[in-house]
Amino acid sequence: MSTEMSPAKIYQRYRKLSLGTKILVFMVIGVIAGVVFGEKATVVQPLGDLFIRLLTMAAFPLIFFNLLAGMTSLTDVRRLGRISLKIFIYFFLTTAAAMILGIASMSLLKPGVGMKLTGQVEKNIGEIPKFTDIFLNLVPENIFQSFSSGLIIQVVVFAVLLGVAAILLPKSYREPLQKIFDVLARLFRQLVIVLMYFGPIGIGALMASTIGQYGTAVFGPLAVFIGGVYGAILLMIVIYMALLPLLARKSPFAFLKETAPLYATTTATCSSLASLTVGLEVAEERVKLPRSIYSFTLPLGAQLNKDGTAAMLAAVLVFTAQAAGIEFSLASLITVVLFGILLTTGVGGIPGGGIVMALMFVKAFQLPPEIAVIVGGIYRLIDMGITTSNIMGDMVGTVIVCHSEEA
Repeated sequence: MSTEMSPAKIYQRYRKLSLGTKILVFMVIGVIAGVVFGEKATVVQPLGDLFIRLLTMAAFPLIFFNLLAGMTSLTDVRRLGRISLKIFIYFFLTTAAAMILGIASMSLLKPGVGMKLTGQVEKNIGEIPKFTDIFLNLVPENIFQSFSSGLIIQVVVFAVLLGVAAILLPKSYREPLQKIFDVLARLFRQLVIVLMYFGPIGIGALMASTIGQYGTAVFGPLAVFIGGVYGAILLMIVIYMALLPLLARKSPFAFLKETAPLYATTTATCSSLASLTVGLEVAEERVKLPRSIYSFTLPLGAQLNKDGTAAMLAAVLVFTAQAAGIEFSLASLITVVLFGILLTTGVGGIPGGGIVMALMFVKAFQLPPEIAVIVGGIYRLIDMGITTSNIMGDMVGTVIVCHSEEA
């Protein structure tokens, strides 16, 4: 009797798998396809781009109504202020830690030592943002333009202000609003669940395209740089896992198990906004966090807390300095950390994402942009880890704040 399974039986077994397992299966298939077919595998890139676009489509209304639903369930503005203070302290400290780890990894590995710059790279980097401009740009002039332009921080600020106004309304007015916002938040969470049925195919396509495009063609100083960035990111993850039992009495293994589907999305999409869409769903359904907190801290973290990006910025700067034969003093390194924190928290929604930040960063310290441009060619490879660290850091901070509020 034949032991081979028919395609129909294989499909039936596949249908019974959990979404996380389906995503893992397609990720493995995507990696294999990328290795086997090489650059030809990039033909499936549009499927991955479609998945990112679908999640981004749902992100803004989901963030907006989740935040309003969570805030209108609060009855005390002082509690909102307390939550804000806690999460801002966490954001500042973890971003500073990531910058320091990025500097340390490059100082240890020295990928730029002996590397010669041509000095011929010309790039329109743009102006370094002023401190006052950063804070003025947090507030939208036209909220509809903020939605259409993808300015997430302005949407969050508007939702927070609207939520505060709703909290201050009399109970008879606030409660109907809370019910409306709750229904709309549930509607868009359901939309994400529907979109995630396409997740395995979209994520598999993105993995196939990435592996096919880059393969193993990264050697020399650039490979050392990539290893250094991932080393810094892994150390940040170790810090996150240490903070969970210390400050939240949460098992790191339980946390990773609950949030596992989120990291498949961050790795494949390299999009904080698309990943935030899934992160809100994971916080609600799997980690069981209170909406009044996660609906505020996660969207805020997507803009203000970019630990992976911070590690990358510091690494690019030190890599460039080494190639240019420049050594930073301790005072200069402190300036690097402080300016890096400001840049990662204040610049959002700009074309090119992190690599544009890197170009602005090296220009701020009068260094040639050549290394940052070269890194831009392989940015997708490190962006997988950067996005994962960014989103994981937000989730860990949210868990810590939730525990502190329950204590």
